[in-house]
Amino acid sequence: MKIPHSVREIIRIALEEDIGNGDITTAFLIPEDSESRALIIAKGNFVVAGIPFIKEVFSFFDREVRFNVFINDGSKVMKGDVIAEVSGRTKVLLSGERVSLNILQRLSGIATLTNMFVEKVRGMNAKIVDTRKTTPGLRFMEKYAVRTGGGNNHRFGLFDGILIKDNHIEAVGSIKEALRLASEGHHLAKIEVEVENINDLKEAVEGGADIVMLDNMSVQDMKEAVNIVRNSKKNIILEASGNVSLENVREVAETGVDLISIGALTHSATAVDISMKIVR
Repeated sequence: MKIPHSVREIIRIALEEDIGNGDITTAFLIPEDSESRALIIAKGNFVVAGIPFIKEVFSFFDREVRFNVFINDGSKVMKGDVIAEVSGRTKVLLSGERVSLNILQRLSGIATLTNMFVEKVRGMNAKIVDTRKTTPGLRFMEKYAVRTGGGNNHRFGLFDGILIKDNHIEAVGSIKEALRLASEGHHLAKIEVEVENINDLKEAVEGGADIVMLDNMSVQDMKEAVNIVRNSKKNIILEASGNVSLENVREVAETGVDLISIGALTHSATAVDISMKIVR
């Protein structure tokens, strides 16, 4: 995977934030020529995500740092498993430890939560997708973690997909008018519109939407929406969104929707626990 320059810049800023003018503890204690190896160890059960990015962290200090990866991204680990071994100058390992673990813990938490949702709908047609509710600056990494956990990415940003939401509709007056303006403005991109009730759904279908997001609808209303769209004979994709949890996601999938978008994958995932231990 090629890491974009923007992501490398985020990593650089994270290191600058942590190290500032220098890692004074390491500078005082560790000789320049000291070399060590360190083990990255799982302290819980989770799905690993983020190995390419932590390699990048250490490469900022020294391109000669060596990685021996035992458990690849997307794999499940158990408490006590050694994920990887990092070898090189001791100063580099110590100075890069915190930022690398912060990234690995955060992304593995996202991958783990995503995988839990994916497992809940296994055997169903619905796909689990993420949203733009990501940590500012970390979207590339967090959406990578969603994919690693078995989920799918929704649009990356405002620039690569037309999604007409409630505030757009309020601003222009109606779903019909919003769809007209969008279709006249862009002839290639698929147009998605957010609806909150069955009447709005019908307006979106008649207006030519390619994708309809069913926002915070009840399961019963989602079932009705699926029947309406399927009976329309139009090739419209249905996305369920809002108030989806591990407890109800399978019930939502059983309505027949195509996509289930879950903001919690990125905005509410709990970081997992990982440590790095110098073993000389």
